[in-house]
Amino acid sequence: MTYNILHVDDEKEIIKLLKMYLRNEQINHYEAANGREALAIMTEKKIDLLIVDIMMPEIDGFELIRTVRKNSNLPILVISARVEASDRIFGLEIGADDYLTKPFDPHEAIARVNALLRRYHALGVSKEAQIARLNVGNLALDTNACIAYVKEQAIELTAVEFRVLKLMMEQPGRVFTKEQIYEYGWQDPLIGDNNVRVMMSKLREKIGAERIKTIRGLGYRLEVSS
Repeated sequence: MTYNILHVDDEKEIIKLLKMYLRNEQINHYEAANGREALAIMTEKKIDLLIVDIMMPEIDGFELIRTVRKNSNLPILVISARVEASDRIFGLEIGADDYLTKPFDPHEAIARVNALLRRYHALGVSKEAQIARLNVGNLALDTNACIAYVKEQAIELTAVEFRVLKLMMEQPGRVFTKEQIYEYGWQDPLIGDNNVRVMMSKLREKIGAERIKTIRGLGYRLEVSS
Protein backbone atom coordinates (compact mmCIF):
# COMPACT_ATOMS: atom_id res chain seq x y z
CA MET A 1 0.00 0.00 0.00
CA THR A 2 1.29 3.46 -0.90
CA TYR A 3 0.70 6.31 1.55
CA ASN A 4 0.52 10.06 0.95
CA ILE A 5 2.50 12.14 3.45
CA LEU A 6 2.37 15.93 3.61
CA HIS A 7 5.42 17.55 5.22
CA VAL A 8 4.87 21.17 6.28
CA ASP A 9 8.02 23.12 7.16
CA ASP A 10 9.55 26.40 5.98
CA GLU A 11 13.05 24.90 6.31
CA LYS A 12 13.64 23.33 2.91
CA GLU A 13 16.69 21.40 4.14
CA ILE A 14 14.57 19.57 6.71
CA ILE A 15 12.07 18.58 4.05
CA LYS A 16 14.84 17.43 1.70
CA LEU A 17 16.43 15.37 4.47
CA LEU A 18 13.28 13.44 5.32
CA LYS A 19 12.37 13.06 1.67
CA MET A 20 15.73 11.40 1.08
CA TYR A 21 15.19 8.95 3.95
CA LEU A 22 11.65 8.22 2.76
CA ARG A 23 12.69 7.35 -0.77
CA ASN A 24 12.83 3.62 -0.01
CA GLU A 25 9.39 3.63 1.61
CA GLN A 26 6.08 3.19 -0.19
CA ILE A 27 5.25 6.86 0.23
CA ASN A 28 4.22 9.77 -1.96
CA HIS A 29 5.86 12.83 -0.40
CA TYR A 30 4.14 16.21 -0.69
CA GLU A 31 5.55 19.39 0.80
CA ALA A 32 4.36 22.83 1.90
CA ALA A 33 6.16 25.83 3.39
CA ASN A 34 3.31 26.93 5.68
CA GLY A 35 -0.12 26.00 6.91
CA ARG A 36 -1.95 27.85 4.17
CA GLU A 37 -0.18 25.86 1.46
CA ALA A 38 -0.80 22.65 3.40
CA LEU A 39 -4.55 23.22 3.61
CA ALA A 40 -4.68 23.91 -0.14
CA ILE A 41 -2.89 20.62 -0.88
CA MET A 42 -5.22 18.74 1.45
CA THR A 43 -8.23 19.87 -0.56
CA GLU A 44 -6.72 18.23 -3.65
CA LYS A 45 -4.96 15.14 -2.25
CA LYS A 46 -5.95 12.40 0.17
CA ILE A 47 -3.28 12.72 2.87
CA ASP A 48 -2.58 9.76 5.17
CA LEU A 49 -0.17 11.49 7.56
CA LEU A 50 0.85 15.06 8.34
CA ILE A 51 4.33 16.13 9.50
CA VAL A 52 4.15 19.64 10.93
CA ASP A 53 6.65 22.26 12.06
CA ILE A 54 5.37 24.81 14.57
CA MET A 55 7.16 28.05 13.71
CA MET A 56 5.99 28.91 10.19
CA PRO A 57 4.69 32.07 8.47
CA GLU A 58 1.04 32.80 7.63
CA ILE A 59 -0.53 29.82 9.43
CA ASP A 60 1.72 28.24 12.06
CA GLY A 61 1.76 24.59 13.07
CA PHE A 62 -0.50 24.93 16.09
CA GLU A 63 -3.20 26.66 14.06
CA LEU A 64 -2.83 24.11 11.27
CA ILE A 65 -3.35 21.23 13.73
CA ARG A 66 -6.46 22.91 15.16
CA THR A 67 -7.89 23.40 11.67
CA VAL A 68 -7.19 19.83 10.54
CA ARG A 69 -8.65 18.37 13.73
CA LYS A 70 -12.02 20.02 13.06
CA ASN A 71 -12.83 17.38 10.45
CA SER A 72 -10.06 14.79 10.33
CA ASN A 73 -8.39 12.25 12.61
CA LEU A 74 -5.41 11.51 10.37
CA PRO A 75 -2.08 10.99 12.23
CA ILE A 76 -0.09 14.15 12.93
CA LEU A 77 3.63 14.15 13.82
CA VAL A 78 5.12 17.44 15.03
CA ILE A 79 8.81 18.03 14.32
CA SER A 80 9.80 21.33 15.86
CA ALA A 81 12.68 23.31 17.36
CA ARG A 82 10.38 24.29 20.23
CA VAL A 83 11.60 21.94 22.93
CA GLU A 84 9.83 23.29 26.02
CA ALA A 85 7.58 20.79 27.79
CA SER A 86 4.71 23.30 27.62
CA ASP A 87 4.94 23.36 23.80
CA ARG A 88 4.99 19.57 23.58
CA ILE A 89 2.03 19.26 25.92
CA PHE A 90 0.09 21.94 24.06
CA GLY A 91 0.77 20.28 20.70
CA LEU A 92 -0.52 16.95 22.00
CA GLU A 93 -3.43 18.64 23.72
CA ILE A 94 -4.78 20.22 20.52
CA GLY A 95 -4.53 17.00 18.53
CA ALA A 96 -1.00 15.95 17.55
CA ASP A 97 -0.29 12.22 17.93
CA ASP A 98 3.48 12.50 18.45
CA TYR A 99 6.09 15.23 18.98
CA LEU A 100 9.75 15.11 17.95
CA THR A 101 12.19 17.95 18.66
CA LYS A 102 14.90 19.35 16.37
CA PRO A 103 17.65 18.39 15.88
CA PHE A 104 16.47 14.84 15.37
CA ASP A 105 17.69 11.49 14.10
CA PRO A 106 16.14 10.90 10.64
CA HIS A 107 15.95 7.16 11.34
CA GLU A 108 13.87 7.85 14.45
CA ALA A 109 11.61 10.18 12.48
CA ILE A 110 10.99 7.52 9.84
CA ALA A 111 10.34 4.93 12.53
CA ARG A 112 7.73 7.21 14.10
CA VAL A 113 6.13 7.89 10.72
CA ASN A 114 5.85 4.18 10.00
CA ALA A 115 4.51 3.47 13.48
CA LEU A 116 1.80 6.12 13.16
CA LEU A 117 0.77 4.87 9.74
CA ARG A 118 0.74 1.27 10.91
CA ARG A 119 -1.32 2.02 13.99
CA TYR A 120 -3.78 4.29 12.18
CA HIS A 121 -4.46 1.87 9.35
CA ALA A 122 -4.67 -1.10 11.71
CA LEU A 123 -7.66 0.44 13.48
CA GLY A 124 -10.17 -1.25 11.21
CA VAL A 125 -10.83 1.75 8.97
CA SER A 126 -10.42 -0.08 5.65
CA LYS A 127 -13.43 -0.48 3.37
CA GLU A 128 -13.19 -4.24 3.77
CA ALA A 129 -13.41 -4.11 7.55
CA GLN A 130 -16.68 -5.06 9.15
CA ILE A 131 -18.46 -2.12 10.76
CA ALA A 132 -18.52 -2.48 14.54
CA ARG A 133 -20.17 -0.28 17.11
CA LEU A 134 -19.55 -0.20 20.86
CA ASN A 135 -22.21 1.25 23.14
CA VAL A 136 -22.03 2.36 26.77
CA GLY A 137 -25.19 4.23 27.73
CA ASN A 138 -25.70 7.03 25.21
CA LEU A 139 -22.02 6.94 24.26
CA ALA A 140 -21.25 4.98 21.08
CA LEU A 141 -18.06 4.30 19.15
CA ASP A 142 -17.93 3.39 15.47
CA THR A 143 -14.70 1.35 15.32
CA ASN A 144 -14.72 1.40 11.53
CA ALA A 145 -14.94 5.18 11.09
CA CYS A 146 -13.08 6.00 14.36
CA ILE A 147 -15.87 8.35 15.40
CA ALA A 148 -17.58 8.61 18.77
CA TYR A 149 -21.23 9.54 19.18
CA VAL A 150 -22.67 11.28 22.22
CA LYS A 151 -26.46 11.17 22.04
CA GLU A 152 -25.99 10.49 18.29
CA GLN A 153 -23.87 13.63 17.83
CA ALA A 154 -20.64 12.75 16.01
CA ILE A 155 -17.38 13.53 17.82
CA GLU A 156 -14.06 13.41 15.93
CA LEU A 157 -11.21 11.64 17.72
CA THR A 158 -7.46 11.55 17.29
CA ALA A 159 -5.89 8.13 16.73
CA VAL A 160 -4.69 7.94 20.35
CA GLU A 161 -8.07 9.07 21.73
CA PHE A 162 -9.79 6.43 19.63
CA ARG A 163 -7.59 3.60 20.87
CA VAL A 164 -7.97 4.61 24.51
CA LEU A 165 -11.73 5.11 24.30
CA LYS A 166 -12.10 1.76 22.54
CA LEU A 167 -10.06 0.08 25.28
CA MET A 168 -12.25 1.56 28.01
CA MET A 169 -15.56 0.97 26.21
CA GLU A 170 -14.71 -2.69 25.71
CA GLN A 171 -14.50 -3.07 29.50
CA PRO A 172 -16.63 -0.30 31.07
CA GLY A 173 -16.29 -0.06 34.83
CA ARG A 174 -12.76 -1.45 34.84
CA VAL A 175 -9.95 0.71 36.21
CA PHE A 176 -7.03 1.11 33.79
CA THR A 177 -3.68 2.35 35.06
CA LYS A 178 -1.81 5.18 33.36
CA GLU A 179 0.77 2.64 32.24
CA GLN A 180 -1.89 0.46 30.59
CA ILE A 181 -3.52 3.45 28.90
CA TYR A 182 -0.23 4.81 27.59
CA GLU A 183 0.98 1.46 26.32
CA TYR A 184 -2.30 0.80 24.49
CA GLY A 185 -2.80 4.34 23.20
CA TRP A 186 0.75 5.16 22.18
CA GLN A 187 2.03 1.59 21.73
CA ASP A 188 5.01 2.36 23.97
CA PRO A 189 5.92 1.85 27.65
CA LEU A 190 4.99 4.79 29.87
CA ILE A 191 7.91 7.16 30.40
CA GLY A 192 5.90 10.07 31.83
CA ASP A 193 2.24 10.63 32.67
CA ASN A 194 1.78 14.13 31.20
CA ASN A 195 0.64 12.72 27.86
CA VAL A 196 -2.01 10.58 29.54
CA ARG A 197 -3.26 13.48 31.64
CA VAL A 198 -3.49 15.82 28.66
CA MET A 199 -5.16 13.24 26.43
CA MET A 200 -7.71 12.32 29.11
CA SER A 201 -8.52 16.00 29.61
CA LYS A 202 -9.24 16.39 25.88
CA LEU A 203 -11.26 13.18 25.78
CA ARG A 204 -13.37 14.37 28.70
CA GLU A 205 -14.05 17.63 26.86
CA LYS A 206 -15.28 15.66 23.86
CA ILE A 207 -17.45 12.97 25.48
CA GLY A 208 -18.32 14.58 28.82
CA ALA A 209 -16.22 14.94 31.97
CA GLU A 210 -18.62 12.82 34.00
CA ARG A 211 -18.02 9.74 31.84
CA ILE A 212 -14.38 9.21 32.85
CA LYS A 213 -13.65 8.97 36.55
CA THR A 214 -10.17 9.40 38.01
CA ILE A 215 -9.36 6.78 40.63
CA ARG A 216 -6.67 8.34 42.81
CA GLY A 217 -3.48 6.33 42.92
CA LEU A 218 -4.80 3.83 40.39
CA GLY A 219 -5.90 5.30 37.07
CA TYR A 220 -9.12 5.91 35.12
CA ARG A 221 -12.49 4.21 34.71
CA LEU A 222 -15.29 4.63 32.17
CA GLU A 223 -18.54 5.03 34.07
CA VAL A 224 -21.07 2.34 33.12
CA SER A 225 -24.08 4.52 33.91
CA SER A 226 -23.08 7.32 31.51
